[in-house]
Amino acid sequence: MAGRIMAAILAAAIAVAIALPARAQTILRDPDIERALRELARPILNAAGLSAARIKVLVIHDDKMNAFVADNGHIFLHSGLILRLKSAEQVQAVIAHEVAHIANGHLARRAANYQVARNTAIMGTILAGVAAAAGGGKGAAGIAVGVQSSAMRSFFAHTRAEEASADQSALRYLAANGIDTQAMAQVLELFRGQEALSVGRRDPYALTHPLNRDRIRAVAGFAAGFADRTRERPEDGYWFARARGKLSAFIRSPATTFREVGRTPGQGDVTARLRRAVAYHRQPRPDRAIAEIQSLVAAYPDDPFLAELQGQILLENRQFGAAVQAYRRAAQKAPSNGLVLAGYGRALLARNTRASNAEALKVLTRARDRDPYSPLMLRDLGLAHARAGNNGMAALMSAERYALIGRLKDAVPHAKRAQGLLPRGSNGWNRAQDILTAARAVSR
Repeated sequence: MAGRIMAAILAAAIAVAIALPARAQTILRDPDIERALRELARPILNAAGLSAARIKVLVIHDDKMNAFVADNGHIFLHSGLILRLKSAEQVQAVIAHEVAHIANGHLARRAANYQVARNTAIMGTILAGVAAAAGGGKGAAGIAVGVQSSAMRSFFAHTRAEEASADQSALRYLAANGIDTQAMAQVLELFRGQEALSVGRRDPYALTHPLNRDRIRAVAGFAAGFADRTRERPEDGYWFARARGKLSAFIRSPATTFREVGRTPGQGDVTARLRRAVAYHRQPRPDRAIAEIQSLVAAYPDDPFLAELQGQILLENRQFGAAVQAYRRAAQKAPSNGLVLAGYGRALLARNTRASNAEALKVLTRARDRDPYSPLMLRDLGLAHARAGNNGMAALMSAERYALIGRLKDAVPHAKRAQGLLPRGSNGWNRAQDILTAARAVSR
C-alpha cells in the first residue's frame, strides 16, 4: 500500500523545474492548452508506437527555455520555450525528441539509479519541494515546484549518445507524418552558443541535453534527407496558435495582447477573440471580458473549452449562477476532462445551495477519478464532503492534498482523523493508512 501512495506522490513530484534553486515554478493546468498540445503530440506518439491517451504534455511556467521527460507518462515544456517557438513544427520537433527518449528506453537507467538518487537526497528534495500554488486568482491553478538545480540536472541529464539516438528517432517520427524536419534544426539553432556560456547563464535545455556544433550539423544533415516528405498540415498550425495564444494571454501583459490582437470586439479568429477576453479579464474589465467570451461561445457552441473559459471568467467575477451554467455546458461537451469537471464543481460550491452542494460532491468525485493530481480539486472535494457531513472523507481529502504537495508531516494529523472517523478496512481508511505508512517511510 505504501508503494501506491509513494507512486502517487512521485507522479506529482516529477514536474521538476531545472532552473534556479531558490525559485518556485508552477505547472499550468489549463484544459484548452493541454488539449491543443495533445493534438500536436498525437501524430508523433502514434509514429513512435506510444499511447496518445497515456502520455500527457504539460506546461511549466518558467521563462527559461527547456523541455524534459521525467517518467514514461509526462512530457514537460517550459512556457518560455513555447513562447519563443514560431511554428507548430518547432513545437512538434521538441515533443518528438522527448518522445524518442521514452520510446528508446533512455529513462530505464533512472529507475536503476533511484536508490542512489534517494541516498543523495534527490528524491527527498523532490518530495519536500513540491508545494501547491494558491488556487483562484486570474491565472491557471497549478503545482509549484522548488528544487536544487544541480541535483536535478544530474538526475535528468542525457548522454551525447542518447541525444544522437533521440534526434534520429525524432526526425523519423516527424517525417512519417509529413512534418517539416528542418524544424528540429531551427530549434537547436535557438541554443547555439550555449556551450560557451557559464553554467549559471545557460538555458536549462542546454544543461540536460548536450549540445554542440557537431550535433547541430548532424541534425541538419538528417533533416535534409527527409525534405521531400513534408506536406501541408494546417490543423497543426491551428492548435499551435491556440495553445501559444492562450498561454501568452495569461502570462504576458494585457497591453501586449491588445497590441497583437486589437481591441475591437468580435474581430479576428477564435484564438484572437479568446486572447482578447482573457486580456480584458486580467485588466480587469469584467463587462468587456464577459461580452467577448459570450459572443465567442455563441459563435462556437460545440467547443467545451470556450465554455470552460466563460465559466472561469464568470466565476471569478462572482456571477455564480451564470458560471454554473457555463461550466455545465462545458462538462456536457467534455464529460471525461477532469479539469473541466473540477471547475464545474468549484462553481457549484460557490453557489452554495443544498442542491448545488450535493451536485458538487458528485461532480468533484468524478473529477478526482479522472485527474487526481490537482490540489485545488482536492481542497474543493474536501469542502463538498464537509458540507455533506462526511467529516471522515473531508479529513481524507485534506490528507491527500497535503501528501500530493509533498507536505507529508502536515498530512499525518488529517490522515489519523480520517481513520478515526471512517470504517476500519474501508477504501478511505486504507487510503489514509497509505499516507501514514508513506510518512513514516520518508521520515526515516
